[in-house]
Amino acid sequence: MRIVAITDVHGKLERARGLAKTLTRMEVDVLLVAGDITHFGGAEHARGILDPLLNLGIPLLAVHGNCDGGDVPDLLDGLGIGVHGRRVDISGLGVVGIGGSNKTPFHTIWELTEEEIASILERNYKPGDLILSHAPPYGTIADRAHLGRHVGSRTLRRFIEENRPPLVVTGHIHEGRGVDRIEDTVVLNPGPLFRGYYAVIDFDAGKKKVENVELARL
Repeated sequence: MRIVAITDVHGKLERARGLAKTLTRMEVDVLLVAGDITHFGGAEHARGILDPLLNLGIPLLAVHGNCDGGDVPDLLDGLGIGVHGRRVDISGLGVVGIGGSNKTPFHTIWELTEEEIASILERNYKPGDLILSHAPPYGTIADRAHLGRHVGSRTLRRFIEENRPPLVVTGHIHEGRGVDRIEDTVVLNPGPLFRGYYAVIDFDAGKKKVENVELARL
């Protein structure tokens, strides 16, 4: 199974169109969007950004980010692609979604307490599921912000250590692009699409195992 993962589009329609053009030349089974589709924009703006990707006919799942407008989660749910706070089966793959971010100093639109993050995971996760979370786990390449400070979710980190999901796709921290591991779990921050970054994952759905990750750029 081939998965393409993106995050942090931040309203750059030309990047979404560029990715859509690239994906027409690839065989892709699932497209995962890890939030911040807009830069404090609403549902109408988010729909315009997503349209080039939705028109590809590739199964798509998304969570909102902390910088998406208040009505964006409802849009994603209405399109049948939202996975925040729930578990979805797609192409034989279980995906649990966490939108927004853990608490930040900036009081952005969508922020969750660590207790809320724990509740989503405990209610929904089944062994072998992937986690699609805008917020990265604490203490990884993916959550290393400016000057090297780690700012991710400690609850998500603890959950990964205890449950060992095969793959966690995340975003939020633009400078946290990279692939890391926590025990047996691959943690992936594709890097922000507004800078042209995305990732391609080869995943064995039968063995629930990541076979390869390629960090790519448009």
